[in-house]
Amino acid sequence: MEVLLLQDIPGVGKKNDLLIVKSGYALNHLLPLRKALVVTPNVRRRFAEQIKQRALEKEHEKQLLGSITSVLTGITLHFTAKATKTGKLYAAISEDKIVESLKKDHAINLTAEAVKISKPIKTVGTHSVTISIGTQMNNVSIEVKAEE
Repeated sequence: MEVLLLQDIPGVGKKNDLLIVKSGYALNHLLPLRKALVVTPNVRRRFAEQIKQRALEKEHEKQLLGSITSVLTGITLHFTAKATKTGKLYAAISEDKIVESLKKDHAINLTAEAVKISKPIKTVGTHSVTISIGTQMNNVSIEVKAEE
């Protein structure tokens, strides 16, 4: 069933997106809660300008994601943290610290949900972290050194 979203819905789409969703989801959730409208010719005419604006925004978002992806290629983030003599960190390097470092050093604004760490970074050395932007996955190298 084709619907027009009337508000942002995480994991589904943003306001004024035209989407094809399963009928059960539309009939049982989106339509009763007034989060979407069924797309008819009348709805298309009434919301034509908003639909065009959202299509332009989507294209702009794709371009931004492409530029961020090209910037992320080959990046190494450097961290200095307190560690024991054996190389274990007192505090792990978290997703929030990685996002903060990307923002400060490379002017890339991401959320902590975009950073995927396979196992917590709790040792000194070089580690790999996956950053998902849209549907693309990028690997970023994390280098952790002990404070002296």
